[in-house]
Amino acid sequence: SAVIWMSLLVGFVLIQLVPYRVENPSVSQEPDWDRPQPRELAQRACYDCHSNEVAVPWYGYVAPVSWLVQHDVDEAREALNFSEFDRPQDEADEAADEVEEGEMPPAYYTPLHPGAQLSAEERQQLIAGLEATMGRSGED
Repeated sequence: SAVIWMSLLVGFVLIQLVPYRVENPSVSQEPDWDRPQPRELAQRACYDCHSNEVAVPWYGYVAPVSWLVQHDVDEAREALNFSEFDRPQDEADEAADEVEEGEMPPAYYTPLHPGAQLSAEERQQLIAGLEATMGRSGED
């Protein structure tokens, strides 16, 4: 029993050495927001995955949670990165749809990040701002 616990502890310590954690490159260009409020709402609800300004909570630095956080941020930045609008953002026009359909922010994210929870009015303001700033795909 003690050998098992010691092995688990050593394994936990060793996985901390795997350097797969969120890094924030510099911001090269933000979207040209139509108004300040949608940007503020996006910062609250979206930037912790979809930007180079990710605020990682303490547990996000502890493996294996850090690996999950990094994976989610990698996927999010690939789909839409609010910090790199000097490069093509192929899915930017889908952002309003994702928020409107309740896909973003993801349901698993908001319990640990209550600031990302949007009221119905805030959600509508964010949708309108995303649509005005980035367009809309028109797909249902």
